[in-house]
Amino acid sequence: MAWDIWLIFFVLGVVVPWRGRYRLRALQAKPSVGPAERISLYHSTIAFQWLAVAVVAWRAWADGFGVAQLGLAAPGAPKPIAAAIVGSGVVASLQWFNLRRMGRMAGKARERLEALAQRILPQSPRERASFFALSVTAGICEEFLYRGFAMASLAHAGLPSWSVIVISSLLFGAAHLYQGRSGLAGTMLLGLLFAVARVALDSLIPVMAWHTAVDLVAGIAAPRYLIHNTGFTEGVGDLRTP
Repeated sequence: MAWDIWLIFFVLGVVVPWRGRYRLRALQAKPSVGPAERISLYHSTIAFQWLAVAVVAWRAWADGFGVAQLGLAAPGAPKPIAAAIVGSGVVASLQWFNLRRMGRMAGKARERLEALAQRILPQSPRERASFFALSVTAGICEEFLYRGFAMASLAHAGLPSWSVIVISSLLFGAAHLYQGRSGLAGTMLLGLLFAVARVALDSLIPVMAWHTAVDLVAGIAAPRYLIHNTGFTEGVGDLRTP
């Protein structure tokens, strides 16, 4: 692989996980995190991800990767579009049920989840609007980086499909290391599912939609089930945390 490809993999595998852990520790060190800080976190992450995609797309184009190699085409359009619609409904439902299950947990595991949720999840309509923009950004940008560019580069280097799927999923999981070991494991499993689908459907379009759906549900359901006394009722009637 070319030097710039190696450099991008270094950023994805080392810099991005370090950056996530560092930012979370900074938030955890504060007595509390206010709405302005959460919105700033969402906006800065959106800017960072789109900048990363712009740089990676530039280098991918310079290194001769085409649209189809990067998964940005939709061969047999009805199939990936149908997969995007149906799959989004399925993964969104599973995400909702999983968050509801997590909300029923007790003990230290619940305390850690709530502490994390209070700092990074939206708790008002204004915050949710920014978080939803972040969800769409993550669905597009992270899929391009990990299931588009990373998988295309690994396949171009001659690695077998199974190792391409596993390595890209490890990188994706490492990017979410700030969520702790359970978050790392869950994200890796999700990455494996998305990577297999990307290979089977030969397109990123469905997995971009699925990823966005998972994050959108997190922004709606996670505050409801994981955070106590957040004032989540603002603007949403009787919807509140238990």
